[in-house]
Amino acid sequence: MMQKWPVRNARPYSERLSPGTPMITGQRIIDTFFPVAKGGTASIPGPFGSGKTVVQHQLAKWSDAQVVIFIGCGERGNEMTDVLMEFPELKDPKSGHPLMKRTVLIANTSNMPVAAREASIYTGITIAEYFRDMGYSVALMADSSSRWAEALREMSGRLEEMPGEEGYPAYLGSRLASFYERAGKVKCLGNNEDREGALTVIGAVSPPGGDLSEPVTQNTLRIVKVFWSLDYKLAHARHFPAINWLNSYSLYHHNIQEYFDSTYGEGWNERKNIALRLLQEEAELEEIVRLVGIDALSIRERIILETTKSLREDYLQQNAFDDEDSYTSLDKQFKLLKLVLAFYEESMAIFESGKEVDIDKLFTLPIRVEVARAHFIHEDELDKITQLEKRFREEIRNL
Repeated sequence: MMQKWPVRNARPYSERLSPGTPMITGQRIIDTFFPVAKGGTASIPGPFGSGKTVVQHQLAKWSDAQVVIFIGCGERGNEMTDVLMEFPELKDPKSGHPLMKRTVLIANTSNMPVAAREASIYTGITIAEYFRDMGYSVALMADSSSRWAEALREMSGRLEEMPGEEGYPAYLGSRLASFYERAGKVKCLGNNEDREGALTVIGAVSPPGGDLSEPVTQNTLRIVKVFWSLDYKLAHARHFPAINWLNSYSLYHHNIQEYFDSTYGEGWNERKNIALRLLQEEAELEEIVRLVGIDALSIRERIILETTKSLREDYLQQNAFDDEDSYTSLDKQFKLLKLVLAFYEESMAIFESGKEVDIDKLFTLPIRVEVARAHFIHEDELDKITQLEKRFREEIRNL
């Protein structure tokens, strides 16, 4: 029954496949704007207190991976204890069993030896490959690769090797690359030629002081294809997940576009692009508002600011402790995005038609309170969101 595998060598497979299916996480800002494909790689850098561990816990709870490997690499012991205490109480939405039944924990906290910390990340990914070879979709969370790199630096110093940038070993980049390149969607070896498995790797990076120019972050960004940039200002403003929509990116849009087009038509990508464009315009308009005040803006620009405020507060912000808001299916995300953008589409149609409308009356429509609470609607009652959107559009047109 026992098998021995060298943890620093990748397990073999028959063929590497192109990742074409998104890993659905239930987190709106990730699934809509910065998705990760099954078999992809992602990085979550951010300063202390910006919510890296909370995001990883949410992904471990809600992502549609069949097996979750959680590596606590040099982080505080109480964070691993939280996982150990919380996951047995949580029900897996697919099977109804405790979430702990499909979770593997690798615990190497900050008070453990550096050699064990350096080996922990390889142990975790080898176990993940073992389940991938069975044909499962596996998600691996590494928290955090910065502490792993610090263990490398300490061991390199003791071996009296030539140091590189900021004292890290010169081979830091190649070690990180050899870890992340073990992710992927593959055809597994064995008698069943149709068996496919996927290993998705999500690594947290803890740069000192939130400095994204330090070596671990920069070497990670050269390798991974999804970058979720956590922002301390958003976290301080109690906006969670504190992922900055201006700095983050995903290079998997092209791979998974066919999946979204076949499921939701072209409306998904079109609305996603409109929302991102509006959020970028908001950043430019806020600079003008700071300098000369909101009265200097045109009606069109004020409509954009009002739309993006709704996007930020009613769509991107998500409460991890609320039963309805903690997880949002793709169907609900699509309907919510249509609902929020209905305000922009209808208001701009009135503005472009030349019809005079009291802008303050438009912004203070009573129905907007219902729109702001639409993300609390239960998954079984999504028709309510569609009906609310129709009423919302009608009330704006009837102004």
